[in-house]
Amino acid sequence: MSDFEAYATNLADPVATKFMGGPCDRRAAWRSFAAQTGSWFLNGGGWWAVEQQEGGALVGTVGAFFRETAQTLAELGWSLHPPYWGQGFATEAAAAALQFAFDMHDARRVVAHIAAENLASIGVSNHLGMKYEADVDFYGESIGRYVITR
Repeated sequence: MSDFEAYATNLADPVATKFMGGPCDRRAAWRSFAAQTGSWFLNGGGWWAVEQQEGGALVGTVGAFFRETAQTLAELGWSLHPPYWGQGFATEAAAAALQFAFDMHDARRVVAHIAAENLASIGVSNHLGMKYEADVDFYGESIGRYVITR
């Protein structure tokens, strides 16, 4: 609960949420926060808070999870608050989430869905060793799928 205020502030920021469907109000942020928590109970995967080692400030979130449309396909995601962009937090956290997907879920293949304009996230996926596979239908929109196999 101590992370919710920073989480809601980040989701209200149009810059931070440009590639996540745009900003949302506090109520929608709460639903997202609760859904991310519930994902752990439903399928053993979900999102973690990414915190600064010194002081514990919430830097963003990272996940290794399963979508309702693909319960056997492990997916990675990350979202950092703008003041922490470009400092390596996303790559470090996503690498840990990837290892979790491989180890805890015995995933053979892990994907990330990234908009072509989101060069920072494409860079993170490249650092992880992920490769562009194809554009895929993502809830009615075309988006790039990046893949890594074990």
